Amino acid sequence: MLQFNDPEADLLETLSFIIPLPTPMQNRVKEESLIETFERKKLLLSPGETARRVYFIRSGFLRAYFIDDGGNECTTWFTGKGDLMISVHSFFTQQPANEYIEVLQDCKLQSLTWLELNAYYADFREANLLGRLITQRYFILSEERAILLRTRSPEHRYDLLLRNHPEIEQQTTQQNIASYLGISRETLSRIRRKKNRMCHQTQNH
Repeated sequence: MLQFNDPEADLLETLSFIIPLPTPMQNRVKEESLIETFERKKLLLSPGETARRVYFIRSGFLRAYFIDDGGNECTTWFTGKGDLMISVHSFFTQQPANEYIEVLQDCKLQSLTWLELNAYYADFREANLLGRLITQRYFILSEERAILLRTRSPEHRYDLLLRNHPEIEQQTTQQNIASYLGISRETLSRIRRKKNRMCHQTQNH
């Protein structure tokens, strides 16, 4: 993840931390990036719409999800401050999306359009390197998640989620967490009860 510890992350600072950016590119990012605030429950994208922007999260918390054939919401990503949120297939192909992007906590987002991003690739070699590094990072995260769901126990998945998002219990619902972990809400409740008992026993020794 691309994260900082400041109260509010900044896109340009985060990108410059990955590789130094030329001043002309920095100036264009400052001029062209759009900063907006959105309230909880706002949908930034719905199925059938085309993703026109890639979002950088200055503050707040979001998720991506789809609805399966049984009408169940299946959460695929959680993203927080200092990270990117994007509907990958829709954005890069400029085709209609099959997923939702939802604001879980009031947020401030900084975004760039597909046209602006591709203009950076055309005009700055640094943008191409930056894009490759970020794409590689998210491809690795996606593969790790796919392997995790197939090979690790629900308890291990839950522990890893807490490690990556320590405040997630306050940021979203148990149902969303369960769907992200690929388990039922009842299974998640059992895992949480077991974890709480173990913590209580440890504190008493």
